[in-house]
Amino acid sequence: MLEQDIERILYTREDIQRVNEKLGKQITADYQGKNPLMIGILKGAIVFMTDLIREIDLHVEIDFMDVSSYGDGTISSGEVKIIKDLDTSVQGRDIIIVEDIVDTGRTLNYLMAILKTRQANSIKVCTLMDKPSRRVVPVHSDYVGMEVPNEFVVGYGLDYAERYRNMGTIGVLKPEIYSGK
Repeated sequence: MLEQDIERILYTREDIQRVNEKLGKQITADYQGKNPLMIGILKGAIVFMTDLIREIDLHVEIDFMDVSSYGDGTISSGEVKIIKDLDTSVQGRDIIIVEDIVDTGRTLNYLMAILKTRQANSIKVCTLMDKPSRRVVPVHSDYVGMEVPNEFVVGYGLDYAERYRNMGTIGVLKPEIYSGK
C-alpha cells in the first residue's frame, strides 16, 4: 500500500542490509578498545541505528537527540531547533552521530558545533545516505552508506509528513504526493 506512492525504489532491503554490515565492520575496526557514544538523530535515524548497532561488535552506548529543520515540508527552513537533548554527558567521549541522510549539512554542522562546545573527545558522523548535490554547508561524513540523487526519498526511517518511515526499502516519493497536485 505504501509503495503505491513511490515513483521508484532506489534501495532494497538487501541493499540496506549490506550497507549496515559494511558500516558496522568499519566502526568495529575503528573503535577497538573504545566505548563510543552513538547519538541517533530522531526520528529518521532510529530504524538505521537499530539495525546498524547490531552489526557493531563492540560495547557501545546510545542516546538520542531530536532536532528539526523541516517541519512538515520538503525543503529545510535553515533554522535548526533542538526538540530533545541528550541525557548523557559527551565530555571526554568518542561520539558517533548517526544520521539517516545528510542533505544541506545545516543540521549536522549545528550538532557538531554544539558537541564540540560540550567537550567531546572526538566526533564522527555515520550516515545511511548522503545527498551532496544539496549541500549548503560544507560538512564531512566519516561513514557513508550510499549516495542518493537530488530527489525526495522516503522509507527506512525517512518520512514525508510523518509517513513512509516504516517502509523496508528506500524510494523516491512521487512529486504529486508532496506538491499538492
